[in-house]
Amino acid sequence: MTPAKHETLQIDGREVRVSNPDKVLFPQRGFTKIDVVRYFLEVGEAAVHGARDRPTVMRRFPDGIEGESFYQKRVPKSRPDWLQTVTITFPSGRTADELVMADVAHLIWMANLASLELHPWPVRKTDVDHPDELRVDLDPTPRIPFESVRKVALISREVLEEHGLTGFPKTSGKRGIHILCRIEPKWEFTEVRRAALAMAREVERRTKLATTEWWKENRRGVFVDYNQNARDRCPTRPSRCRSGGRRCRRSTPGRTGSTPSRRF
Repeated sequence: MTPAKHETLQIDGREVRVSNPDKVLFPQRGFTKIDVVRYFLEVGEAAVHGARDRPTVMRRFPDGIEGESFYQKRVPKSRPDWLQTVTITFPSGRTADELVMADVAHLIWMANLASLELHPWPVRKTDVDHPDELRVDLDPTPRIPFESVRKVALISREVLEEHGLTGFPKTSGKRGIHILCRIEPKWEFTEVRRAALAMAREVERRTKLATTEWWKENRRGVFVDYNQNARDRCPTRPSRCRSGGRRCRRSTPGRTGSTPSRRF
């Protein structure tokens, strides 16, 4: 039987074309592009919820999960008329028309490009210069156990709550924890970054497990990465398991995922 060259899906009232649906993206599990598309359809509403109306950088794996990947900020010129984009200006002065994650159809369009991760900006399409999220990445140095990361996360919660902020944690997809805090879109990126630095240094003051040391060779314990609030930083959003599993579970060897939690 000749492999299908494409499939056309009806999603959110739009036609989304999936090219090379039988292309294998997860060799160890034998999962194809159409399997990935079906997975994204299954978790679509939840995945879009965390990135809705946000400019989104795509991480593409054209040769599958075991091949080389690259980050793509600009959407291709050849794209559907319904695809939403927004123009982002970088500190260098260059601009990019980036994908706006509007609905599940946009998610599947992205999946067709073998983009397996969502990296949304901390802004909405209506105001790309004022973040509505403060983000902190708890990044353990080598040989630091996850329990230490969790302890630093709990102290981070204390600091945030003392300042009237609520942090929503999620596993990072590797060994750490991301903390997302909704804020009013009143401040520029530099101001939000300064606030994240102040929070990180207070966490460092309260526990020897934490560090804000920028140079890797000088770090110990868990790095409280405040620089995720710089203008061009876009941590991954919950959407997939690195193993290609049907559900994202707690990180274990060979099965890591970016997974949200309602509580610390």
